[in-house]
Amino acid sequence: MRMPNPLGDLIAEKGILLADGATGTNLFAMGLEAGEAPELWNESHPERIDKLHQDFVDAGADIILTNSFGGTRQRLKLHQAQDRVFALNKRAAEIARSVADRAPRKVIVAGSVGPTGELLVPLGAMTYEEAVAAFVEQMEGLKAGGADVAWIETMSAGDEIRAAAEAAVKTGMPYTYTASFDTAGKTMMGLAPRDLPDVARSIGDGPLAVGANCGVGASDILSSLLDMTEADPQATVIVKGNCGIPEFRGTQIFYSGTPPLMADYARLARDAGAKIIGGCCGTSCDHLAAMRAALDDYTPGPRPTIETIVERIGPLRNKSAAEPGSEPGRERRRRRS
Repeated sequence: MRMPNPLGDLIAEKGILLADGATGTNLFAMGLEAGEAPELWNESHPERIDKLHQDFVDAGADIILTNSFGGTRQRLKLHQAQDRVFALNKRAAEIARSVADRAPRKVIVAGSVGPTGELLVPLGAMTYEEAVAAFVEQMEGLKAGGADVAWIETMSAGDEIRAAAEAAVKTGMPYTYTASFDTAGKTMMGLAPRDLPDVARSIGDGPLAVGANCGVGASDILSSLLDMTEADPQATVIVKGNCGIPEFRGTQIFYSGTPPLMADYARLARDAGAKIIGGCCGTSCDHLAAMRAALDDYTPGPRPTIETIVERIGPLRNKSAAEPGSEPGRERRRRRS
């Protein structure tokens, strides 16, 4: 018996789906302190998490991601909350499920699952089996809280993607996965966009969708999107790019993307073959509303070239993965913001 495919069902109805915007960036604007775990807000400030989800739905999101990106025991251990994995993830899903159920249209609850922050053997100490167990623990909470799909995101290593996908199958959840192509057009562990669809294709029924999120800017993620849709034109591809380029002003990070720029990014993403389009770091509800309007008023255009993307969105920050010399740097991990 095949897993349900809520994403495919809604795509068949609507053509293109709009995923939500940034979790971390918007929670910082609501008072989250640097170094504080957003997941703890599921219990201490559930009304703020509810409001963020509701604001995204009001802006037109078809998919909302639970506030559980750092919800594995490895991440929560940094905040002495490793024994609350199930409860915090279940609460995250319950809050999003409540917002989705109040909506006047179908809204999908995606259980956000980020990297553990640990390296797998032989580069690190975590075994593949330990990674699967960590993701199973998190996903059991998300499933119990009502998440429709396991949304594995911001990944860098193929083995960690496979471990998370295997955990989704063990938990009985359909899954998607996205990687962050932020190092010379590849992930920090050297995974290229065109290779992503094959990473976990054979695990369970395979992913409902694959794609890219976060990274270094809207132009770069569109370049990765072109590589993915060229490599596998039949894949259902997600693109959830940052809102322009991050810039430090003192101790604060600001993102250069305006609502009109993110609207144009959404149009180009659709022309490049994405079926699920959203925003990552820096993407506010105003940005998302502009993207919704752009997709609703969409007039099909030709498949964009890199030159078109640069002309309309801005220069690439990195080489594309296809260029010579695009070698990955050393491994590092960070929280999505």
